[in-house]
Amino acid sequence: MSRGKHTKRMFGGGRVTVVLVLVAGMLVLGGGLAFAAYSYDQATASRILPGVAIDGVNVGEMSRDEAIRAVTEKADLTLSGDLVVQAAGSSWTVTPAGLGMEADVTAAVDQAFAVADSMSLWARVYHRITGSSIERGFELGYTYDRTEVETFVEQAYGTVAKPARDAEISLVDGQLVTKRAHEGLELKVELATNRILRTLERRGLSVAMPVKTLLPAVTEADLGYTLVVRLSENMLYVYNGVKVERKYAIATGAPGYPTPEGSFQIVDKAENPSWTNPAPDGWGADLPRFIPGGPGSPLGTRALYLDAPGIRIHGTYDIGSIGSYASHGCIRMTIAESEELYEYIPVGTPVLILP
Repeated sequence: MSRGKHTKRMFGGGRVTVVLVLVAGMLVLGGGLAFAAYSYDQATASRILPGVAIDGVNVGEMSRDEAIRAVTEKADLTLSGDLVVQAAGSSWTVTPAGLGMEADVTAAVDQAFAVADSMSLWARVYHRITGSSIERGFELGYTYDRTEVETFVEQAYGTVAKPARDAEISLVDGQLVTKRAHEGLELKVELATNRILRTLERRGLSVAMPVKTLLPAVTEADLGYTLVVRLSENMLYVYNGVKVERKYAIATGAPGYPTPEGSFQIVDKAENPSWTNPAPDGWGADLPRFIPGGPGSPLGTRALYLDAPGIRIHGTYDIGSIGSYASHGCIRMTIAESEELYEYIPVGTPVLILP
């Protein structure tokens, strides 16, 4: 009886032993597998997990150097592409790289390698052994140099810039010069810089830089009237702005009493002007010292006084002198035309007298 109990205990103890041996074996096997997995993971850590892409380039299972080369080739296509920049009829073809744009390839490859760190050891080993894609993608980052873009815009500014021109009518070296006003142009530098940077960011192929219209300070309307006397023609031309609006036949200074040449101005106006003899001891010795205004006055019925001493534009009753050199320096007109001129020519009007 006692022997049978002993045998039963022996049998029960052997079963436990077997279980323990199996467990120990499994632990040894599991530990071996874990060690093998760890060793494999370490051995393949220098390569990116399968199915990782950067900017559409599959870099899975590539080494760092291989991935950098592959992504750099893709980036170079973007950086070396043509970008057409336009402004006010001018055009430039540049490259993003030429404007200081660069691809941050290293940072993108670092992201690709970091995918493995977010996964468990067993998941990494599984994907590496089976080649199963994890389907992860990253955009390639680019950096932009605002200073380089500003330098380009400043260079373009010089090509586009056109200063506004004021209307002008003047004497230059004895010659009449007339210039029409025209608008100018200049680049809107800040807006142009920002627009180019935005185009680079969205990988655009062309961009128009904004321009600003510059208005002239003096237009033809601002010039108003100018009287131009051509002594060689004995003609007076009335310019409105830079266009001849009217013209009159005149008489000018006789030999020995020339009408002065140069730039002058109307400083006063008078109706029925009186006349004071300017040379009672000279050519006016046989003339009255003073003649009041009215019919028969040497100055006619209207006179415009210049800032040249003793010089006037005035009417004359000596109609036969018109078209000749007959005065003592003044500019003579018919009575009717002097009255017409008087009505619309204000004080301050420039008078240009040419040879």
